Amino acid sequence: MFQYNEPVFRPPAESASAIIQATYGCSWNKCAFCEMYQSKKFTARKSEEVKQEVELLSRYYKGIKKVFLADGNAMILSTSKLLDIISEINNQFGKLQRISSYAMPRDIISKSHEELKELRSNGLKLLYIGIESGDDELLTIQNKGESYQSTKEGILKAHEAGIDTSVMIINGLGGKIYSEQHIVNSARLINEINPKFLSTLNLSFPYGIEHFKKRFQGEFIPLTSAEILNEMKMFISSLNLSGTIFRSDHVSNQIILKGILSRDNETLIDQINQVLQFIPKDEYPSSPMML
Repeated sequence: MFQYNEPVFRPPAESASAIIQATYGCSWNKCAFCEMYQSKKFTARKSEEVKQEVELLSRYYKGIKKVFLADGNAMILSTSKLLDIISEINNQFGKLQRISSYAMPRDIISKSHEELKELRSNGLKLLYIGIESGDDELLTIQNKGESYQSTKEGILKAHEAGIDTSVMIINGLGGKIYSEQHIVNSARLINEINPKFLSTLNLSFPYGIEHFKKRFQGEFIPLTSAEILNEMKMFISSLNLSGTIFRSDHVSNQIILKGILSRDNETLIDQINQVLQFIPKDEYPSSPMML
């Protein structure tokens, strides 16, 4: 009987996808803000083991159009191993719209342009990348393991090979002290890479704020609900993109925002302003999934 190595995470857009665990856990797993894979030891799975699961899952996912390679970062695998797994996926599932995966910029950079193009030609069309912030100081404090430059280089390298990216920024990541530099530099980075998809979510504390502060390598003062929304306004107003699909509909967000950037910037800002009228400036989000 088939059983996933849990917990299993996938992007909201992959809700109708077949999920194949090419790896277990996250290859980095050191970010101060992330608790997703703390219960797992990173493991690069054997190809034959993965391929057996592909064959099994294909029996249950008849007519499926999308496959997502889990867990935290399948792109750390060698190109030959990825192609071996992807080939089996194509053989078992038939014609697919796309194959996708989480990725770290460093692991995109480690692959040649030719390798990335070969992965793309075999169906790997979308990479989900948690940028979190474009501010180098905040990335260091959060122990992200990436920088403004490495993130930009990795994402542009994927784009050059024809692979689309869906990137994410975390609102409230720097608290009050780092808020402005977080948003200014995040917007600057997003403008340079112009991803196909952009999403935002709010920083959350699944184990409580004190637990988070112990991992945060600096002073952290959380934002209020109004400050988070104002941070979002500042971010959106600083974006100058061409056709990027924007979604802010994670469970941690106070309001759902959807649009095309930069066409809908003003509309999105108006929606935020409407909500701000009803939120006291000193009110902290009440949901445990939020700040």
